[in-house]
Amino acid sequence: MAIVKDNILMQMVRGSLGKQITIYERNGQIIMAKKRGRSNKKPTQKQLEARLKMTIASARAQLMMEDPQIKAYYQSLAGPGQNAYNIAVKDAYRSPEVQNIRLEKEEVVVTAQNEFRVAEVEVKVVDVEGVVTERGRAFLGWNGIDWYYKPTALPAGGKVIVVAKSLPGIPTVKEFLLT
Repeated sequence: MAIVKDNILMQMVRGSLGKQITIYERNGQIIMAKKRGRSNKKPTQKQLEARLKMTIASARAQLMMEDPQIKAYYQSLAGPGQNAYNIAVKDAYRSPEVQNIRLEKEEVVVTAQNEFRVAEVEVKVVDVEGVVTERGRAFLGWNGIDWYYKPTALPAGGKVIVVAKSLPGIPTVKEFLLT
């Protein structure tokens, strides 16, 4: 790969020269590189899974771009050489992380983070038999990462199931056993 600097001949040239060289611009720099071709190797199972995940993330990102407010949000996060779609794909590729679930004064506190933002957190209270006794949305606290939910009752031996969703709707599920 070569970066072309102050060459008047290359300022307007873009594309491929035969089957050997590709010339393109990235972040304001003109780059000449060997033309890449398709691989003859069979993709591994891990590569196929990554391709499927990327296809799904791309489809979700395209849906997100239809909403002007969400598109503007992603555009505000884009850096040099990026656009709103790139950021939306990145957000749709990763799920939020539920870091901690704890009880404070009969309230369920969920610490959830995402590289961009967690859109919502749903809390389900399940009794010993596995029956959902109540469910509801948690409310975001002042610090921006803690979500609070006030259940009516926490059955001993039951569990709390937390579902955190990112803006594109990617869920992360985590359980907390009640003692």
